[in-house]
Amino acid sequence: MTLLDTPALRRLAKAATPTRPTCACRLQDARAWESITEERWPKALMEQVGTLRDLEAYEPTFEEFHPAGTRYDSPEAPISVAHFPYNRCDVYRCSACAQLVLRYTEFGGYYIDHRVRVVDAALIAG
Repeated sequence: MTLLDTPALRRLAKAATPTRPTCACRLQDARAWESITEERWPKALMEQVGTLRDLEAYEPTFEEFHPAGTRYDSPEAPISVAHFPYNRCDVYRCSACAQLVLRYTEFGGYYIDHRVRVVDAALIAG
């Protein structure tokens, strides 16, 4: 799997111009982190194009990056490859509409929560 850095993610995001306002993937509205079950994940349409997870890092940071006072669940929150949760994400592109999304899994004490967010090139920090 290709490890993507900030410039590579920005290039992919700028090149990923969704071709349709709506698509069977139904991911275009995930401007902030959204929970998505395995049953709802459009697996047949999604192509993994890389990862932001550095497999050499024993324990990636849980520190978040919000210089303008945003929060984790804000649609305006910056996308910082070096910070949580982006440092635990895989990057996917929809084969039908070209939408680029980030996906990671939140592990809690008694739950597993898959989350997805659309990649907006303007929000990529760094």
